[in-house]
Amino acid sequence: MSGGLQAKNTEAADAAATVSLAQLPAEARKTDALIRSGGPFPYRKDGTVFGNRERLLPKKARGHYREYTVPTPGSRDRGARRIVCGGERPTEPEACYYTGDHYASFARIVK
Repeated sequence: MSGGLQAKNTEAADAAATVSLAQLPAEARKTDALIRSGGPFPYRKDGTVFGNRERLLPKKARGHYREYTVPTPGSRDRGARRIVCGGERPTEPEACYYTGDHYASFARIVK
């Protein structure tokens, strides 16, 4: 299988994965509420552009996606959990994705 075909299959598989907001950890639900209210965010990197270098999210122009930290209890740093949202208005994202493994996989968040 060619590398390009494999990347497309991976993207399609990851884009199809979903998780309800209610199934996510409490910290993720709090982060989602902060995103929709415009903050304030606890980490300096929250709200910065996510480059989608892993190509696991649908392809969009640079600047479409922004990343937000989902705190991990007991972690001394930001941990591995993030919510990545895309759209023109950060407080009204078109779609948000959860990763619990620092961008190795994503699931689209559904309400």
